[in-house]
Amino acid sequence: MTTEQTEKGAGTGAQVRGEAESSAQFRGQAVVPGTAAGEALVSAEPLSFWGGYSAQTGEIIDRRHPLSGQQAAGKILVLPFTRGSSTTTAIFLEAVRAGVAPAGLVTDRPDVFLTLASVVAEEMYGRPVPIVALRPDEFRALATARELRIDQDILSVIYH
Repeated sequence: MTTEQTEKGAGTGAQVRGEAESSAQFRGQAVVPGTAAGEALVSAEPLSFWGGYSAQTGEIIDRRHPLSGQQAAGKILVLPFTRGSSTTTAIFLEAVRAGVAPAGLVTDRPDVFLTLASVVAEEMYGRPVPIVALRPDEFRALATARELRIDQDILSVIYH
């Protein structure tokens, strides 16, 4: 298998391309520090957790969202930001309590509602959900991500 190293933009690590898969690392902002790894569930569309995420099952239930019907529980959920209001915090916090929250989140900006939910989840349940915010151009590079690992402010990516 041959590999080729290329840079993927300022502030990012090397990208290695092989015959079967490629990988990359990005340094983002650790909005909520922590570590998590899992299958990537990626959307370029924001999500309203109120009416869009089941806090009982971890399913994305907004039938107009591209990820509708997908299970986000235990995965790394990649969304640019959330739509709606502080109800996102309540739904997300309930999902953490029920054990059906994503393992981690990647956004293209700090999201106050997800951040609040994760901080409160740490206080109430001892289970924060790590959140990393990337620059928009780096966020777009995740469109075909297969697996993700969050380690504080470093996001490691394996592509399809």
